[in-house]
Amino acid sequence: MAEVASVLIEEQLNRLPESPGVYLMRDAEGNILYVGKAASLRHRVRSYFGAGLKLSPKLQRMVTRVADIDFYVTSSEQEALILELNLIKRHHPRYNVRLKDDKTFPYLKIDTSEEWPRVHFTRRLEQDGARYFGPFASAKSVRQTLKVLKGIFPFRHCTKKITGTDARACLEYHMGRCLGPCIGATSQKEYAEVIKNVIFFLEGKHEKIARELEQKMNQASEALEFEKAALYRDQLQAINKVVEGQRIAATVRGEQDVIAFAQDKDQAYVQVFFIRNNKLTGRESFVLQGTQHEEPAQIMTSFIKQFYSSSPNIPPRLVLQHPAEDISVLAEWLQSRRGGKVEIQVPRHGHKKQLVDIVAENARQGLEQLKIKQLATPKELEAALDEIEKELGLPRSPLRMEAYDISDIQGTAAVGSMVVFERGRAKPAHYRRFRIKTVSGANDYAMLQEVLKRRFKHLGEETSSPDAWAMVPDLVLIDGGKGQLNAALAALEEVGVSSIPIASLAKENEEIFLPQRSSPIVLPHSSPGLKLLQRLRDEAHRFALGYYQRLRRRETFASAFDDMPGIGPKRKRALLKRFGSIQAIREATIEELAATEGMTKNLARRVKEYL
Repeated sequence: MAEVASVLIEEQLNRLPESPGVYLMRDAEGNILYVGKAASLRHRVRSYFGAGLKLSPKLQRMVTRVADIDFYVTSSEQEALILELNLIKRHHPRYNVRLKDDKTFPYLKIDTSEEWPRVHFTRRLEQDGARYFGPFASAKSVRQTLKVLKGIFPFRHCTKKITGTDARACLEYHMGRCLGPCIGATSQKEYAEVIKNVIFFLEGKHEKIARELEQKMNQASEALEFEKAALYRDQLQAINKVVEGQRIAATVRGEQDVIAFAQDKDQAYVQVFFIRNNKLTGRESFVLQGTQHEEPAQIMTSFIKQFYSSSPNIPPRLVLQHPAEDISVLAEWLQSRRGGKVEIQVPRHGHKKQLVDIVAENARQGLEQLKIKQLATPKELEAALDEIEKELGLPRSPLRMEAYDISDIQGTAAVGSMVVFERGRAKPAHYRRFRIKTVSGANDYAMLQEVLKRRFKHLGEETSSPDAWAMVPDLVLIDGGKGQLNAALAALEEVGVSSIPIASLAKENEEIFLPQRSSPIVLPHSSPGLKLLQRLRDEAHRFALGYYQRLRRRETFASAFDDMPGIGPKRKRALLKRFGSIQAIREATIEELAATEGMTKNLARRVKEYL
């Protein structure tokens, strides 16, 4: 069992996305051991399993128990933080920063009965009439929240007794981060308004605060109180910035279920996100079988009927990735079950569309994880390899398989990929990328031949890293049909390795083509051998496409600066690394550009003007 778990974990780590999100570690029984957030799921989760890392004894014990990894993809780290807190509060994972008694969790406390209330950290939850916010996952989370609050609202942070007669104020007052009650610079009414807005903010009533601040800003400006107007303006801008980073929590209103799915031939992986009280409170995943050749609307309709026929809780709104069939009939049926109106929406833009996209990305990632799990055990992999050997007539079991793919658009920035599976499992250390050098224009056959010649000319050579090139595959798999297969055969013959078994897998009908065989092999969709070949083929496509997209970004980025003096290769690389795209640079401020390595404020201005 431990061997199966370690194999599954290794596969999952190799396929984690680099997106921000929240990850859940589970034991062999499915219990959640730990919930955490990450700016990059791939980097953060992999950090637990690297060799030679210094983990605390608690985390070392946890890692030995991890049998499965689950995750949510989010749009930003702030969304991940909100989701992390909700999940921790709901599941109470054993290895998270929490204590047995809720009273020892960290909270934010505001005692409105005080003359000059403070906003401060506490671990004591008492029935004293004060407002408590939390619990938070850790003291660090509380400090982060306090930092955000202090950057927006000028409440006092000190514990001194306020008399209003102090000779001078502290630095916080002079920095505009406190109204200065200690020197009598504000009234209790004015200070109480600040505390009221802090409470609104912590309750998620951001829009209400923004409206009031905008109204006060305009009133102060009309009264020629420009310093006060500037203070309100800064608070308003800070709140808007925070709200923008909390799309899931702050811009999706009411109660609704958001549904999206990812389809792969005969199965679809469905994700449902449950939003209650403007917060994402949970999700569920479902696998639908028999979806081959079904339209998205049919799949969506079938799922809604089956899911809500047994669901005790139907929200007033469903937000869908794809339209459903007979929406009016479906809505009427849902309303009869709910006992109230049910609205069905398919957003095309705006915040709801962004949320649907997040759910769809989670479904896509979930489908990838499902494929890994379906062929995770040694027994299943052995059955898949045996089937491939038998059905393709191979001389021995395909313990080492290599797959090749080409990615290009009309011949521009064309690249090829080589991925390797050993004993049915990915071997990323042996993956190779190829930038096409000798072929111009859109000629996939010639590009494929170039890649294969460059790869197999290394066989028999003495190299410093023989594992990378010297191993002879038991099967070469080409993405494509009969034409791609014949082109690949010609290339292998040219470099003298025509004895290596080769096949091609055509995506449209999942047909397997072999040399000297006129008709293709068609395996059942449930075939473990076909599923393994599909994974191999799809991995080659993913690897090639990722390299192609990266090169295209670089070339587009570089060409935008080709004629601009003062921006050389080093500065281009620095700007690309920090901003990622020309559009992001256009939207960046001069200060942000100037803060990039090798840039100056003068160069930043020139870049903005040029773009």
